[in-house]
Amino acid sequence: MHHRRILAAVAITAIVMSACGGGSSAAPTTGGSQPAASQPAASQPASQPAASPSVNLPTSVGAGEGELTVLAWPGYAENGSTDPNVNWVKPFEDQTGCKTSVQVFGTSDEAFSLFTTNPDKFDVISASGDASLRLVRAGYVQPVNVDLAKNYADIFPALKDKPYNTVDGVHYGIPHGRGSNLLMWRTDKVKPDPTSWTDMFDPSKPWAGKVSVYNAPIYIADAAVILMKTKPELNIKNPYALDDTQFQAVTDLLRQQKPMIGQYWTDYALQQQAFSKGDVVIGTTWQVITNLLQAETPPAPVKVIKPAEGATGWSDTWMINSKTKHLNCSYLWLDYIVSPSVNAQVASWFGEAPGNSKACALTPADQTNCDVFYAADDAFWQNIWYWQTPEATCVDGRTDVQCKDFDAWSQAWTEIKG
Repeated sequence: MHHRRILAAVAITAIVMSACGGGSSAAPTTGGSQPAASQPAASQPASQPAASPSVNLPTSVGAGEGELTVLAWPGYAENGSTDPNVNWVKPFEDQTGCKTSVQVFGTSDEAFSLFTTNPDKFDVISASGDASLRLVRAGYVQPVNVDLAKNYADIFPALKDKPYNTVDGVHYGIPHGRGSNLLMWRTDKVKPDPTSWTDMFDPSKPWAGKVSVYNAPIYIADAAVILMKTKPELNIKNPYALDDTQFQAVTDLLRQQKPMIGQYWTDYALQQQAFSKGDVVIGTTWQVITNLLQAETPPAPVKVIKPAEGATGWSDTWMINSKTKHLNCSYLWLDYIVSPSVNAQVASWFGEAPGNSKACALTPADQTNCDVFYAADDAFWQNIWYWQTPEATCVDGRTDVQCKDFDAWSQAWTEIKG
């Protein structure tokens, strides 16, 4: 794993899909009119279902329109500016002529804000599950014809048809990759080795004040995962579906943890630095951060596990703006970015499991990366709850109660942090 900070500002373009059939039309052919690109109503709460779209998908992809604007997690669209040896953007440009600019974001909340306050700016977005459904409900992204992306067939089945990328049987994007939130600790400061998330919440522990946690409302779900096991009487079946009583218990646990926290992080280079210096000694992390710490000279004394309770995680989806004027380039990008070779490069650089099942077999290094991130290990992912937008209509299927929606989660997180 290369030591890097992935803060990319990239200029990119697009490749020709073999599925295009050599079409030269300026816009994809549809079975009728283009999918509506209406302006989402400002008063529509992101957590409330909008009217079901009239699905009228493109049936082919033509030549690119010449430009594309991408909103992405850092490291998902590299053009050589971060590292001259890391560049999968330029080949995309050369093959399609879609001149592309990229803007990066640090959290799903930032991504949602950027995308929705600039509704005409971005053509495509890499959305995690805690943003994707909000974008769908509010009408900011359009249904996607996955048959126009030839590489979709090779996406791991476990990533397809999920609540955060498919609504009422309609696909809203192409799965990209996945990762798990993990528990990391410094072995010279935390003894014995922890096995449970509860070690981050016990104020009697000697590492109180040196706990590091992810800084986003979705972290509330991490506490919910703990209570699913430690307080079964709460009957939490899904950490993103919390009624009033459950939500109160979860937020109370987070308030109890507050004095223990020494760092709220979103930039993983900053968490790496804090663990390396010993400013924090235990916390929720990503596998890539552990890899970077262990690759330091000398290696930082850290270990990582997925605790017994399970964990939250992410599964990202490439989605298309409902107002895009560059639909051909958008489809070309969606297919290109999940092709085996490119998906393998992204997964290795960013530090996650690739979405394309063929990405692991390209080189020995790709297979090693897939092993490290459990790409094909179905058992590893069974108790990982991918980020999902909380809604008032409980996502666990209950109809006799209302659940707390994302707005309530955001407000509570702000209050908890103080």
